[in-house]
Amino acid sequence: MSTTPDTPSMDRHEGRIRAFAVRRPVLAFCVFAVGLSVSLIIALLIADVSVIPGKAAQVVIVPGTALLITAWLSGRAGVKRLLASLLRWRIGIARWLLVLLALPVLTLAIAAGTGTLEAAPEGWLNIATTYLLTLLVLLITANLLEEMAWTGFVQTKLMARHGLLRGALLTAVPVFLIHLPLSFETNGLYRTRWEDALLNWALLLAALPAFRYLAGVLMLETNGSVLAVGVLHASFNASGGMDVTPDGWQYVPAVVLLTVLVAAYRALRGRPIDQAVTATQVGAGVAPVPEQPAEQR
Repeated sequence: MSTTPDTPSMDRHEGRIRAFAVRRPVLAFCVFAVGLSVSLIIALLIADVSVIPGKAAQVVIVPGTALLITAWLSGRAGVKRLLASLLRWRIGIARWLLVLLALPVLTLAIAAGTGTLEAAPEGWLNIATTYLLTLLVLLITANLLEEMAWTGFVQTKLMARHGLLRGALLTAVPVFLIHLPLSFETNGLYRTRWEDALLNWALLLAALPAFRYLAGVLMLETNGSVLAVGVLHASFNASGGMDVTPDGWQYVPAVVLLTVLVAAYRALRGRPIDQAVTATQVGAGVAPVPEQPAEQR
């Protein structure tokens, strides 16, 4: 069979995409993963149909793009390192207690302090059991793979270049963008009040920088355990869905308060808020971009 005339052109096009991804891996990830995910969700919202298929596709697109660019950057070894970060569970009892319990406890404390904590009609054991089951489901179905991409791929690279704080803040930008259209998920694009959408966006803007900073700290202190960050992400989402806090906002100040407490603790230990970061400090998630020949610099 003869080669079609279009094949060389297609090869060149794929080669340019790969070269762009290798040269600017974070930007390429944002263009492809965020752009495609947001476009798909917006198309479903405009069509006034459920966005569930778009969210399901996003769970594939986001980590899949991270794995693809990692393979282009550092081959199978890089992919294995990134996947291994999902199984790094030896982080110490204190950190497990932090990622599992800190956010629900602070969420309940804030609800109690603001007078918005409701009674548990089926008992607190049921609330605790539901929280843990919700956390487990969210971790397995979405949050672990999401954090493989956002923390294990994007944030580790940005922290290695810009430091802990600035890397966290920069990561929060595309995460915010990919969540924007989901504010219309419940009632649809045409039936959601703009006041409600703006409130959701404001809560996102408050929570994301704090959460991304916590994610960066965990990566530093656990030798790059994406598993720990994934559990914290699932804990954050599960804390926002507890029946005794039906207003659903208390988990946002909870994550901000936890970030303040963690930053204060680190300051007491002599660790700067915007700590410089090396690739080895966040595990093997950061794969170096190959050096260009001297004549190409």
